Amino acid sequence: MEFKNKLYYGDNLEILRKKIKDNSIDLCYIDPPFNSKRTYNQIYLNKGEEDKAQAQAFIDTWEWDDKANEGLKQITENYNGVFTVQSIDLILGLSKVLGKGSLLAYLVSMTLRIAEIQRVLKPTGSFYLHCDPTASHYLKLILDAIFCPKGGDFRNELIWHYRRYTGVSRDFQTMHDIIFRYSKTNDFIFNTLFQPYQETNLKNHPWEHDEDGKKFYWKKGKNITPYKVYFNEDGTKMNDVWIIPQISPIGNERQGYPTQKPEKLLEQIIKASSNEGNIILDAYCGCGTSIAVAEKLKRRWVGIDITYQSISVILRRLEDSFGKDVLNKIHLDGIPKDIESARALANKKDDRLRKEFEKWAVLTYTNNRAIINEKKGADKGIDGTAFILDDRLKDKDVYKKILFSVKSGEQIKSGDIRDLEGAMRREDAVMGIFLTLESPTKPMVAESKSAGSYAYNLTGTKYPVVNIVTIEEVLNGARLNIPTSHSIEVLKRAPAVKGKQFEF
Repeated sequence: MEFKNKLYYGDNLEILRKKIKDNSIDLCYIDPPFNSKRTYNQIYLNKGEEDKAQAQAFIDTWEWDDKANEGLKQITENYNGVFTVQSIDLILGLSKVLGKGSLLAYLVSMTLRIAEIQRVLKPTGSFYLHCDPTASHYLKLILDAIFCPKGGDFRNELIWHYRRYTGVSRDFQTMHDIIFRYSKTNDFIFNTLFQPYQETNLKNHPWEHDEDGKKFYWKKGKNITPYKVYFNEDGTKMNDVWIIPQISPIGNERQGYPTQKPEKLLEQIIKASSNEGNIILDAYCGCGTSIAVAEKLKRRWVGIDITYQSISVILRRLEDSFGKDVLNKIHLDGIPKDIESARALANKKDDRLRKEFEKWAVLTYTNNRAIINEKKGADKGIDGTAFILDDRLKDKDVYKKILFSVKSGEQIKSGDIRDLEGAMRREDAVMGIFLTLESPTKPMVAESKSAGSYAYNLTGTKYPVVNIVTIEEVLNGARLNIPTSHSIEVLKRAPAVKGKQFEF
């Protein structure tokens, strides 16, 4: 059976355990949240006022809770036999040193997932973990404790060096991330990478030629016998410090994702530790840089992310870069396909997934052209906002808001429609969309119809000011039908891959 690229929507631990087979992955790269809001000295000054280190655009809040307790229990009881004695002892030791707080919760979460990644790697496979100095020292201990006792080994600590403005500080400016490279065994794939010669290297050496025409210079030094250094057209072998600029805020690659990494960084990793046709796994795939690069380099791939925003960005990015046909080659898993799976998503018990149903509903209905309201419990009845070009004046374009409210509970009522109308007045919105898992009541329908219609200036078409759309209708293909060519592109388009021509 031909392998089909896979994009999973859900918790990567559950998916790794249930969906990814042993010894099936050639290369895994992950760029997990760094827990970077926790300063080093707080680790030893935990007074019970535990911080919740939460990164924007992720569902990753690190606090010691029932989920962390369950994770610790799974490690100490060696769930599914994937943990080494050393990794169990390490976590138990760290719990005594650090106490049960957000940092230990983060390390427990990472240990659970690293153990599964080690399991799914092929014997020739490699693992790259991207982190920063906040917790890198702890993560390396975990990696050593999981990989080394099972025949694997630490290969490199790669430094990704970049420049950025960090403002006034009493410390040295932080200008690098760390990427740990491990192999599952000593029989691993590795392709030597080269970087171009520096101009000074080319100018400062008197190059000569052998009889066979090869170019070289004499390497000389005190107390050493001179020897020939031959010119390699590929350049010099790449070292473990990679100088790659961060993505420009207005660069072509930019997807509007806060922790997006440059494609060149992933290109070097994928080229070094895989070959064409190999399978690449990214268990925290975010905006899909690793996936896009894997596709470009003719690798097969598996991506996992817990937020629907990431899934929608990835699908859009692949379509923009490689054409609509690329989507037909992807197996999507975890995205609601019927009313039962939509209801299951809406009723998830995990607090981290509380808003995922709302995100999926709004982004799906708008073809990924809405902005999600991230405020939990304080959204004032607004779960998403879209903008349409309402009019073109001489000196400016005029945009108007469309508001979205999503309900998944059984107790929906006409008051919910009035709440949406109130939000529309407050936000000066021209339309409101009420997305509901349950069928609307007759009073709700009557209330929505009483709101009247909105005449779209550019075409003269009339639309309901308040429109009720059921999730079943969304599953059957209902979409926001205001001309999308006149709507703001909320998700930035990725550039098409060079050499390919696609229609959009």
